[in-house]
Amino acid sequence: MRYLITGGAGFIGSHLTEHLLGLGHEVTVLDDLSTGSEDNLAAVREHPGLRFVRGDVCDPATVDGAIEGADGVFHLAAAVGVFTILAKTLGSLRTNLTGTETVLETALRHDVPILVASTSEVYGKNTKDGLRETDDRIVGSPLLDRWSYAEAKALDETFAHLYGTELGLSTVIVRLFNTVGPRQSGRYGMVVPRFVEQALAGEAITVFGDGQQTRCFCHVHDIVPALVTLLQDKSLHGTVYNLGSPEQVSITQLAERVVEAAGSASTLVKVPYEEAYGTGFEDMQRRIPDCTKAREAFGFAPARTLDDIIGAVIAERRARNPLAAA
Repeated sequence: MRYLITGGAGFIGSHLTEHLLGLGHEVTVLDDLSTGSEDNLAAVREHPGLRFVRGDVCDPATVDGAIEGADGVFHLAAAVGVFTILAKTLGSLRTNLTGTETVLETALRHDVPILVASTSEVYGKNTKDGLRETDDRIVGSPLLDRWSYAEAKALDETFAHLYGTELGLSTVIVRLFNTVGPRQSGRYGMVVPRFVEQALAGEAITVFGDGQQTRCFCHVHDIVPALVTLLQDKSLHGTVYNLGSPEQVSITQLAERVVEAAGSASTLVKVPYEEAYGTGFEDMQRRIPDCTKAREAFGFAPARTLDDIIGAVIAERRARNPLAAA
């Protein structure tokens, strides 16, 4: 099979690229390298089944050229990370809205099934224990930049849904809950790699807010096979699935576990949201997925624990930088 992965040089996209090539498929990666990196594809750079196209998903001609001959599309390209969204809010909106509609329109024209990656952010401030796909969204003011990502991804889902129901395109949507693992950058605000980098450098671990907010983290190697199954099995299309881990941890506990796993002497420092993100930032106290739908539909069940994830990120960072704390 031939697949197009938009954002294929990013964290999740690069792991998906490696996985598909390992299964014997051909992959075209479309990425503008704004947050992705060709270094993420270093292990498969010379693979005969890989084609790399540097370009913008908002450009119809570029997407049209990249999708030619594809049997399916994984649409992962997006402006990601809290720091990115807050620093470049308008550009992020354009990427997430215009980019998704451009890819959907091109997939429709070529009659190619598509998986659209969404996010747990669409649930906003809904703190229910075990968020299900049918649960309500609770988001803040549209004048707060912080919620622009949630709004854009919710509209992406609406686009994907309507391209399916009104225009007949075969689509499936996934809502990812904090996918983490090797190669993820802490530069854009992702908390696990940021904590690991601080711990290995012997720096203070900066915990934003009071640290009592609860999250769940899922290893990218548990997510990637699920993405492939969802795109390949058209009987699963026409709806949305949560993908994540049920293992809960507070951000303070996460920082403590990172410090312990790294054998670091780093201390924890609480940083107010206003200092970290600027005035008016809002966060949610907890975000816990219920993945019953995915488990019952195709057997989704993450095999790796949070300790596995922390260990994998630490090992990758040490391999990349042998001078990191041992």
